[in-house]
Amino acid sequence: MEPALSTTSSAGGGQPLLHQKGAETQSFGTLKQLPIGLGHDTRKYACQRLNRVLADTHILYALYKKHHWLMRGATFYSLHLMLDKHAQEQLALVDALAERIQSLGGVAVADPRHVAELTSVPRPPDGVEPVPVMLSRLLDAHERILIDARDAAARVSAEGDEGSNDLLVSEVVRAGETQVWFLAEHLVDTPLVRA
Repeated sequence: MEPALSTTSSAGGGQPLLHQKGAETQSFGTLKQLPIGLGHDTRKYACQRLNRVLADTHILYALYKKHHWLMRGATFYSLHLMLDKHAQEQLALVDALAERIQSLGGVAVADPRHVAELTSVPRPPDGVEPVPVMLSRLLDAHERILIDARDAAARVSAEGDEGSNDLLVSEVVRAGETQVWFLAEHLVDTPLVRA
């Protein structure tokens, strides 16, 4: 007969403490004080604006992955690769935005259900759309983000938050503009065989 396994923890036994529960230590929408030289109201506003851009960027990343998987037709290979590259660039922006919010003392939106509540990007159908429609959907999401990011950048800069302004302009806007250019060129009606 084998000995029963003990479920109690002994000192230094290395047993993980599973199924822990506890109260939130910081609620979404609140700030902790950090000595970064920016006032509470400036940081709070920046976190609100950055979380909106972050939610939309989360959704744009997911759209890129969905469309990457669902590509069809003669340009499948090039679009499949390009959309995956763009998705990885959006994922890097998700991380940069979330870390900026945290560095301001805020809480970054992360749970997909919460992201869905905050995003301005319309939900696509669950199934497959024609390739030009998928590309147009990506372009629409980019435009929403670019408009919001430019406005947020100007407003946080006016409040003295140059760090958030720099992130929004140097990373979000510049990456978005380049990705829009690459996507839009795939919607030019250029026949493959007629000169």
